[in-house]
Amino acid sequence: IGLLVGGLIPFIITGQLISGVSRAASKMVDEVRRQFKNDPGILSGKSKPDYARCVDIATVASLRELWKSASIPVVAPIVLGVILGPTAVAGLLVGAVVAGLFLAYHLVNTGGAWDNAKKLIEMQGRKGSEEHKVAVVGDIIGDPYKDTAGPALNTVIKLLNTVAIVFVGAFVAILVL
Repeated sequence: IGLLVGGLIPFIITGQLISGVSRAASKMVDEVRRQFKNDPGILSGKSKPDYARCVDIATVASLRELWKSASIPVVAPIVLGVILGPTAVAGLLVGAVVAGLFLAYHLVNTGGAWDNAKKLIEMQGRKGSEEHKVAVVGDIIGDPYKDTAGPALNTVIKLLNTVAIVFVGAFVAILVL
């Protein structure tokens, strides 16, 4: 059970992070559209946009979205250790490390490839072509892959291991009792 739960955690967190980036980006787009609509001088360069409002939206959205993903690696080893013991926690760590490493490599490399494909198409002068339109979509998906979800899995694995090490004494004590 621990191995299965550990293997699932990187995928669950990846899904949450990518969805969170999407929701935060939507809020940012709405704010930028609102500013353009309310102040036409922004487009002509006569007035400046409200940068602070955009930064506030990004900050609040990132904190609001991150707590769900950050709580899983803290809670999962504790719950598994209390209910099933230290052997299940060891399985959780093995599953998370194996699945997390392969998933992180996949996300970072895939996101980078999609980003570079768009740049290559633009460099070849094919901007506006069907290939470019598809590459833009790939770049939009690839950026959260390579910049958010992939690198975050390294932290998830470290956090799972740290929490497990801190609480291993308690798990063994519960097992002995």
